Amino acid sequence: MTDYIKTVLFFLLLSNLSYADDVLTHITARLVKTPITQGDFQQEKRLKILRKPLISTGTFTYHQSKGVIWKTLTPIPSVLMINESKLLTGQGQQAVPAAFGNVFKALLGGELNRLAEGFDMTGTEQKMSWQLQLKPKDELLRKIISTILISGDTELRLLEIQEVTGNQTQISFTKISHPDHLSDEQQADFEHISP
Repeated sequence: MTDYIKTVLFFLLLSNLSYADDVLTHITARLVKTPITQGDFQQEKRLKILRKPLISTGTFTYHQSKGVIWKTLTPIPSVLMINESKLLTGQGQQAVPAAFGNVFKALLGGELNRLAEGFDMTGTEQKMSWQLQLKPKDELLRKIISTILISGDTELRLLEIQEVTGNQTQISFTKISHPDHLSDEQQADFEHISP
């Protein structure tokens, strides 16, 4: 009897893995994939020690080969630029692990299947929407982030990060567009992080 139960459990586990892969494949196929994606964001950071969330708004630009420009406009203007190897802020430039840059590329570039390398994923899809829950595989990252929840339609619309400390970040994406080329300002910004 024990062997029978083990066999059944093994096949159930395999079917769940296959189902998760199928959901990820379907969701990834839905997403718009273009070399350039831009839009607005609103970020709400909820800290356990504060009553009200910290709210910031701004714009983002994703370029398939150049990276991401993340401009916070309110309450305090700042710029963060990242590619697969560098992070540039007002405090200077620093090297980043490739995995960090790949997460931005996967999320904003519609390549969610790239996240499978660093996260265990479960997901659901409906006719007009989808949702994925990500749990970090990396032991160090698990000490900081308990789960990441992403959802959308043909675009990523919401990103929620639940930290182990109980703090939570929610970022909503709106006014998403896919221009044919970068503006002069965007091009100049990306030149700051070019190799």
